[in-house]
Amino acid sequence: MQEILRFSPVMTGVAFLPMVATLVLAGGLCTTQLYPRFGAKVPVPAGMLIAAAGMAWLTGIGPGSSYVGGLLGPLMLFGFGVGATMAPAMNAGTTGLAETDSGIASATLNTAQQIGGSIGIALLNSLAASALTRYLAGKDTSSPLVQTAGAIHSYTFAFWCCSAIFAVGALICGVILPAGKPKPPTPTRIPLSLSRCDGDC
Repeated sequence: MQEILRFSPVMTGVAFLPMVATLVLAGGLCTTQLYPRFGAKVPVPAGMLIAAAGMAWLTGIGPGSSYVGGLLGPLMLFGFGVGATMAPAMNAGTTGLAETDSGIASATLNTAQQIGGSIGIALLNSLAASALTRYLAGKDTSSPLVQTAGAIHSYTFAFWCCSAIFAVGALICGVILPAGKPKPPTPTRIPLSLSRCDGDC
């Protein structure tokens, strides 16, 4: 958006708002409607496949693409897929645990999410940079047209890689996540020695 379409940083942030809106919509819908009925086995793989489709759709951008014609639809689809994935996945990580373990599980999930995001960004940036280097090899790098084409090539390569990661993740989650309604929380048992009050309490 900033390098090709020349959006300002503020306009770039505004341009991402439709994606955020679909993310919030999908997260609320899947958390309140799908997860209580089907657990995470349905919304999480489906959301990852939707996100993969959004990334694949983004590979169609070109030097003449506009925001509405080339970016808006894929971004909204991607946001819907991520929203459908994240909220049920976080719920699945803490559902059915004893109350004493829920805090540890929540902290572990948040840590894994932050680490995974950092690794993912670093990986995709490295793949995009490598694709750009290969594309520019032997070309006139002083030409603005070559620079633009190289940047878009690096973006689309990273989008394809991201789409493949989501697709593989959907397959794995579809296999390992349990089917059916989420289990109720495990009640916390009070030791027998503490359950009675003998003498002075």
